[in-house]
Amino acid sequence: MKSSEAFAALVLLILLASTSEAAISCSDVIKDLRPCVSYLVSGSGQPPAACCSGAKALASAASTSEDKKAACNCIKSTSKSIKINSQLAQALPGNCGITLPVPISPNADCSKIG
Repeated sequence: MKSSEAFAALVLLILLASTSEAAISCSDVIKDLRPCVSYLVSGSGQPPAACCSGAKALASAASTSEDKKAACNCIKSTSKSIKINSQLAQALPGNCGITLPVPISPNADCSKIG
């Protein structure tokens, strides 16, 4: 009996530890938004379909507040290295017909995302 209780406690600890970290990685965020880079830098009109597909994938993947904060921090740090058009970035979710739970901005306050 004691070994099964210890095993159950170990499983519970593993589950709690895995849920406290963001499940989304920066590489996932970059992969999803990579088709948007040229549009966000020098585009006009509607974003390409591949960009909207990636933005939709990101919106679905960033479901917990940890995921949203991780995605925000990734976008923030990555967007500092490229000069994006802030108006296009703000309009991207609406132009793709989605709600994106994180801003696309090098100036985002990711501590307020949740």
